Order: sequence, then C-alpha cells, then structure tokens
Amino acid sequence: MWGVASPGRSVTVEFGGMVRTVQAGRAGEWRVELGPLDASAIGRELLVQDDAGETVKFKNVLVGEVWLCSGQSNMEYTMRKNSKFDTVEEAGDAEIRLFLVGTHYSRRETRGVWTPAVGEGLRAFSAPGYFFAKELHDRLHVPVGVIANAVPGSAIEPFLGDSGKFYTTMVKPLAPYGIRGFCWYQGETNCFENDTVAYPGKMKKLIEGWRGIWEGADLPFYFVQIAPFYYSKSSGGSQAHSVESEADFWGAQEKALALPNTGMVVTSDLVDSLQDLHPGHKRTVGRRLALWALAKDYGQEVAYSGPVFKSLVVKGRKIGLVFNEVGSGLISHNGKALDWFEVAGPDGKFVPAKAKIDGGDKVVLSSGVKDPKVVRFGWNEAAQPNLFNKEGLPAMPFRVNVD
Repeated sequence: MWGVASPGRSVTVEFGGMVRTVQAGRAGEWRVELGPLDASAIGRELLVQDDAGETVKFKNVLVGEVWLCSGQSNMEYTMRKNSKFDTVEEAGDAEIRLFLVGTHYSRRETRGVWTPAVGEGLRAFSAPGYFFAKELHDRLHVPVGVIANAVPGSAIEPFLGDSGKFYTTMVKPLAPYGIRGFCWYQGETNCFENDTVAYPGKMKKLIEGWRGIWEGADLPFYFVQIAPFYYSKSSGGSQAHSVESEADFWGAQEKALALPNTGMVVTSDLVDSLQDLHPGHKRTVGRRLALWALAKDYGQEVAYSGPVFKSLVVKGRKIGLVFNEVGSGLISHNGKALDWFEVAGPDGKFVPAKAKIDGGDKVVLSSGVKDPKVVRFGWNEAAQPNLFNKEGLPAMPFRVNVD
C-alpha cells in the first residue's frame, strides 16, 4: 500500500486484522507492506488514515491472485467485441475483479477503481485478460484480479524503460502493487516493421525492467505468439513483407523463452480468416495463458504447451524429429496427413516433406532432398499446421539447420 500525505504525517493502514503505521516523507510519500493473507471472497473494509483525521475507506475488498495483462490491440480486444461466447452476462463473475488503465493518466498516479466482472465494466475489459482470470478462478476457487493496460496499435518501445510514454504513465505508476505475474500480447506493429533482429533485445529489456520495478526478479511472464496473417498482402507498415516475414518474427518472439519463468502461447489454430489481424478466439488465448500459470505457478498437473522441437537425426533421405511437451502423445488434429513440414538442401530451395508420427514424441520426414541442410515447420504466414498433442495444444513453428 502506498500513497501521498502531508509531509511528516503518521499514516495508518488497517485491513484483515493487521495495522501498519508509517511516517510520510519530505515529499509526502509513504508506503507500507501488509503481511500474507489467506484468499477470501468475503468483502471487507480497508481503512487508511493519518494523524490529522483524514480518512479513506475502501469497501468490499477481496483477497486473491492478481495479474497484469498488457500489450496492444489483441490484448485490449474488449469483451463487447468478442463473438466466441453467448452473452457477457453468462460470462460474468463477481469474484473476478477488473482494473482498466486508461491512456490519459498522470505520471504520478493511476486513477481508477476495481470493478466486479459484470455488466458494463466487463464489456469494456480485455477479453483475453478476463478469460485468463476466469480459468484461474474456476480452477483455484479464489478471487482473481486483473489489471489491463493494453494500447491498440502500440509497438513495444513505448512500454520500455523511463523513456517510453506508456511505461511512464501506464506501467510504472502501477508498481509495486502486489501481483503474481504478467501476461503480454503484442508484436503485430513490430512485425509490420520487420523488427526481427532487435525485438528479442526489446523483449528482454521489457521483461527485466518490469520485474525490476515490481521488485520480483522471478515474476512469471507469459506471452502470446502473434497469429497467422497476410502481412505480405497488407499495406500496413513501411516495410515490404514476404510470406516468411511473420515466421521470422515468430522466431524473434520465441527467443524470449531463453529468459527464466517465461512461456509462450501458440495461436496458429485460432484464425478464421488470414485477412483478420484481430482473431476472435480470445477465450482460448486466455485459457492457454492460464494453463502456463496453473502449471508453473500453482502446481497443477495440466498440459500447458504444445509440442516443441527438441532434436533431429538424419538417416539417408529420412529425418527423425523429436519433440518435447508432447503431453500424452502427438496427433494430427484434423485426422489428415501432417502438413507444413519442409526440407531444403544446399541450394536453399524448400520442398514439402511427407511426415508421419512415430511413437509418442517423434515425427519422421521423407523428402527427395539428398543432402538436407534445413528443416522447417509452419514457417509461413498462412501456416495453420495440424500437429498437436492429444491435449489439444498446437506445435510451435520452428526452423532448424541440419548439422
């Protein structure tokens, strides 16, 4: 808990049977930390007062898990836009609390209120953020709060460091509010600019910077791989794009997985039209983000990732691929032959490869390439591959040199 009072005033915070008192500094700033509290869906009063009698009361305060959901338009995508559920009223839950950060706030403070996830407050809120919270609430049976500060059309740069305008006005003022971790869905704007070389460094700076101001070097950071889209046919951005430009950007996003306590949601199957930059399957995006949190932060035994390339072995004109995160086994999601596997030889020309599942974690490729040098999977903006694990999670695209 922190705030501003008259300089030198004694400020007392009372909640849940705990009392904390601190003296405001020369600029009036003060901060106290409450001890651990059990999760509770019973609304209680939080009282803040100084020794001059000024009092602020917050009523109906719950105790539970809190996450920050950020990014650009696909994270901002509101519940009122979402067509993949029947009605907002059916989706609502008063034990889920929402805090929507606007873009007009000052550098010193963020004004707003926690609202129950019902009615108009829910309609205006991030659909991925809400469905992430709902999955956690349904599985953990505790209140869940979500803070959303996504900005449509934004690149990653404004969220970085002290120079970024959104960092200054929409991120830093939120810290060090007690949170469990971060969810991030951004990249389309940077993909339009073919920002594949520098983007991994920017992600590293963002993740480490946010963890720094929240004083939690190990805070989990889960992000969403941008969905397939016809970048090569779009007029957006200032750069030309090939059908592989987005795949190269996927590779740039994946590099953030080298940082500890990170995870990535694959969305290759969540597109109805490759001309739609904002696919409507936000319930599934939120659920897949939650699976990472449930498995890694809450100790639940759930599959959280689709198959991820591990290694390969070349034997003649066949290539054996081994995958991690196969769950209870690999499958073709639609029952058809596996697709979007390609092999290139010394000439660099890729040809489709026939692919068959071999055992629980292997795929064997056959092609006419005598001396394979590169193998890739789903490496195209239009790729919606059918390789999944039996838990229903799609395989991560990859491109690997044979050496």
